[in-house]
Amino acid sequence: MIKNPVIVITGPTACGKSRLAIDVAKEINGVIINCDSMQVYKGIPIISAAPSEEDKKEVEHRLFEIYDCDKRGNVVEWVDACAWEIRSVWQENRIPVVVGGTGMYVDALLNGITPIPPVLPKIRQQVKDLCSEKGLPAVYEYLKTIDSFSAQRLAPNDKSRILRAVEIYEATGKRMSDWFKVPQIKKLPEAGFVVVKLFPTMPEIEARCRERLDKMVNELGVLKEIADLMELNLSNDMPVMKALGVQDLGKFIKGEKNLKEALKLAKMHTRQYAKRQRTWLNGKLKADIEFNSVYDGQREYVRQILNYVGFK
Repeated sequence: MIKNPVIVITGPTACGKSRLAIDVAKEINGVIINCDSMQVYKGIPIISAAPSEEDKKEVEHRLFEIYDCDKRGNVVEWVDACAWEIRSVWQENRIPVVVGGTGMYVDALLNGITPIPPVLPKIRQQVKDLCSEKGLPAVYEYLKTIDSFSAQRLAPNDKSRILRAVEIYEATGKRMSDWFKVPQIKKLPEAGFVVVKLFPTMPEIEARCRERLDKMVNELGVLKEIADLMELNLSNDMPVMKALGVQDLGKFIKGEKNLKEALKLAKMHTRQYAKRQRTWLNGKLKADIEFNSVYDGQREYVRQILNYVGFK
């Protein structure tokens, strides 16, 4: 059996990875650990497709719905928490099964993170104040003068990343692009990762995404969930407000679109996101096991994973 095993199951949205994780974990006394940047938030379990109460009764789940909606979660905090949970699961003589489709989180877990020092709250506030006073275009122009390489890689309206690049420079005196040249630090060098990639075709994914969104709207009550979220009056640049479907279906709630139009937008943006996920998975992620269709209960998928880890 692999020493210190960690099963990592990833793939595009709506490909069945959460169900696969549950079916695998049930066979090996496993614990499921979240690797989705939206499923860490409370208040949006429907639109983020977080595990249901029934799912949680089948298998223990950790790092799901741990943040309030006004929290700015980030990959550094997540990978620290994930590493702690993985070691905790090992100490319980159980197997961690990490599942999610956020490529940045998967990469950080497997390959490490860039050791950028924490930014003092005072400096972060100064950069935010600059943006409020001068506007984002002015901050973006400033970023061009201090770190032209990073500026070229960012869209001029990507507020959170622009402010992050500026605050890192102000805090450390080094450009973001320079920090990315520093060797990454692995949080779990002792782990025996088994990477499982679900890689269905786009037509399969598109059909599943359409079906899921229709069900969210017609059966699960996602419109009320989004309406409740909007009542918090959070800034649109907060991570929770960027969850797929929130802005699009929010247009219906605000009376800017009819439901058919809003749902069409949500489906389009979900399809585009899934396509980006597939591009990343295809080019950046080396998997130990790859399945080229959605998971819909195929016993062979579970058996192959267990055999690879060393469970017969």
